[in-house]
Amino acid sequence: MTDVVVAIQRVTHIVGEISAASAEQSQGVAQVGEAITQMDQVTQQNAALVEESAAAADSLKLQARQLVDAVAFFRVSAQDSPSPVARTPSLAAG
Repeated sequence: MTDVVVAIQRVTHIVGEISAASAEQSQGVAQVGEAITQMDQVTQQNAALVEESAAAADSLKLQARQLVDAVAFFRVSAQDSPSPVARTPSLAAG
């Protein structure tokens, strides 16, 4: 009878350890699930930022073209530009 009681105590102890290990495993799986959810959110945010960056790049490209077109109106030939001496203010005039 004593052997049966000891065996039952051992089985009870093992079942308790299994229960504790299962609880830890369940908690670990929950943490992994939470981490995956957070990674998914960050991935979606990054995708949105990439789309915004692409739109901003397209806008900048268009603005650069418009600026080039606007500046093209003001092109002058080398003969029409003032000489470097003429553009430099005189220091002796002060």
